[in-house]
Amino acid sequence: MDGHSHPTTGRPLCTDASQSPCDRRYSEVRAATLRLAAPLSAEDMVVQSMPDASPAKWHLAHTTWFFETFLLSLRPGYAPFDPHYGYLFNSYYEAKGARQPRAQRGVLTRPTLSDILAYRQHVDHHMRDLIAAGLDAESEALLALGLAHEEQHQELLLMDILHLFSLSPMAPAYDPAFVADAPAGEARFISCAGGLVEIGATGDGFAFDNERPRHKVWLEPYQIADRLVRNGDWLAFMHDGGYARPELWLSDGWARVQAEGWRAPLYWRPDGEQWQDFSLRGLHPVNPDAPVTHISFYEADAFARWAGARLPTEAEWEAAARQGLLQQVDDVAWQWTASAYLGYPGFRPGAGAVGEYNGKFMSGQMSLRGGSAFTPGGHARATYRNFFAPEKRWVRAGLRLARDQTAAESRDEGFAADVIAGLSAQPKSLSPKYFYDAAGSELFEAICRTPEYYPTRTETRLLHDIADALVAGWTAETVLVEFGSGASDKTRTLLDACPALRTYVPIDISPDALHAATARLQSTYPHLNVVPLLGDFTQALPRPDALENRPCVGFFPGSTIGNFSPDEARELLRAFRHLLGAGAQLIVGADMVKDAATLHAAYDDAEGVTAAFNKNLLVRMNRELQGDFDLDAFAHLALWNAERARIEMHLVSRRDQRVAVAGQSFTFAAGERLHTENAHKFTPDSFAALCHDAGWTVAHQWISPAPAFGLFVLS
Repeated sequence: MDGHSHPTTGRPLCTDASQSPCDRRYSEVRAATLRLAAPLSAEDMVVQSMPDASPAKWHLAHTTWFFETFLLSLRPGYAPFDPHYGYLFNSYYEAKGARQPRAQRGVLTRPTLSDILAYRQHVDHHMRDLIAAGLDAESEALLALGLAHEEQHQELLLMDILHLFSLSPMAPAYDPAFVADAPAGEARFISCAGGLVEIGATGDGFAFDNERPRHKVWLEPYQIADRLVRNGDWLAFMHDGGYARPELWLSDGWARVQAEGWRAPLYWRPDGEQWQDFSLRGLHPVNPDAPVTHISFYEADAFARWAGARLPTEAEWEAAARQGLLQQVDDVAWQWTASAYLGYPGFRPGAGAVGEYNGKFMSGQMSLRGGSAFTPGGHARATYRNFFAPEKRWVRAGLRLARDQTAAESRDEGFAADVIAGLSAQPKSLSPKYFYDAAGSELFEAICRTPEYYPTRTETRLLHDIADALVAGWTAETVLVEFGSGASDKTRTLLDACPALRTYVPIDISPDALHAATARLQSTYPHLNVVPLLGDFTQALPRPDALENRPCVGFFPGSTIGNFSPDEARELLRAFRHLLGAGAQLIVGADMVKDAATLHAAYDDAEGVTAAFNKNLLVRMNRELQGDFDLDAFAHLALWNAERARIEMHLVSRRDQRVAVAGQSFTFAAGERLHTENAHKFTPDSFAALCHDAGWTVAHQWISPAPAFGLFVLS
């Protein structure tokens, strides 16, 4: 980041000698650097914490040296402030002669801070005279480059101070009021068509030479996360042994892990069973919902592999950013990409000393995109290319995930096949398991909070009342396995009742819900080994190693058993027996038969949340299977089928229509229904009979007061 050099400009910084914005821009950038240094003491500004970092005092001088060397020294009659400064404050410019060794910048107690500030005032005075006298095109380009260079050093100054302060046992805060990273919602993958795209800077505005030439790149279809990976996600990675599993790491990265003892992001500190994060604000508990920062490329790559994804390439990132698909683009953390830092096709470094900074570093570096909370406002752009060596952790860098569209499509093949089969059938129907994408999971949680939807509140209350009885006999060896875990909220009641429990296996079809729940649980229960299993529990699943030779308890709350036909429910309970193994127990929540009015209200709430949940199935088909469903052309319908003891949910076509989805076309007549869900209700006897047919025996049962809901322990 120290001076991506030779710029190319479309619009000049200033067009004539009298234009005040040019001088104003210079003054603003120079003053911003001094404001960043203001919280620092003279002692803070002289220390160099490591060879990669520079003292704050050196940053103040080097940025000034740039203007003196490349602009003022060419002015007739200009005398350097101090001839020694050319040696002391050169960075990498071989054409400008020898320099103070980088690793020894911290020994420069002289010149003093007051000397450096006087140096800045001297150069600023002469620069304003130069600007007022008028700049030719070459000087304008050099001035624009010098200001961009200083903005880079403003960010470097903050990164260097953070590293320096992190080494102090006092954990000093640079600025207690420095804005904390805002919590972000759960990341979602956005599909990008790929194809032939153009990347790189256009002819308008300032750009570094490494952003050019603009050129075409072919992209295969891909998916990219709209947000950055969060601390909670990283906690899940750590808890799953991410830093101890060589299969996740590139060879050089694994060697670094072993040699340097990496176990967490650079500025995380253990605090008993929790973690704290050191930032410019000082030391604070890790916020699981804030983006993870200060990780190396190797760590980012290992996490992506653990998450079943990868890092985006530079071109994928830029194409998505240009389309406005990404959040947290340039105001949180630089984002590692999978691209090595190399010149674009046709790249030529600029002539002279200012042209040597980019090209000669195109080896052993990885590209980062975006910007960070340390980046000056307006400095970043979609084409900006930052670069660092892959092991660097002091950089304020994080990551966003990507994955191949072909891999994502392979996961969706079952969805497409089921949609085609379901819409081809008479009557039309779809499995309720496809309700639970990220948006559907959030909507279901909202349903559970509606005043009409009694099952969640009733079951939760009952769980709290009988939790001690449910966990009686559990030990540290017991493994709790939850089918359709969702947000794992009810699970917490059992975990709190049995703190000795050490292993929990959540199973869910939604990777978003599973990932988020795992992160939250591992943050709250640091001793708990969460072993997430992504999959459809209605299909055969691999038996996790965590279940081998351990007493297992299955957990199937929420009356989800009622979503299946009696035959399907029996097969499901048999599959649970097989997965859990001999001697296992199974805790099942089942809703009881009750009056139709209560049921209708629960499944067709006044706020329309359940209707939105039902219609989200159409939203998902539009998004993932290129459907063209008009949501306003369908109505939500909930009805009680007394003969089959079930509440049914349908989407009813409001008119004759034809829709396209998954590459096929389907007709709906006005009033025709798409059956989306059943919620069977039980009596204690009917539920016991169902379980008996599947090889289970009801060992204990609890039925709540009206509206009646049952919890059953099967053995």
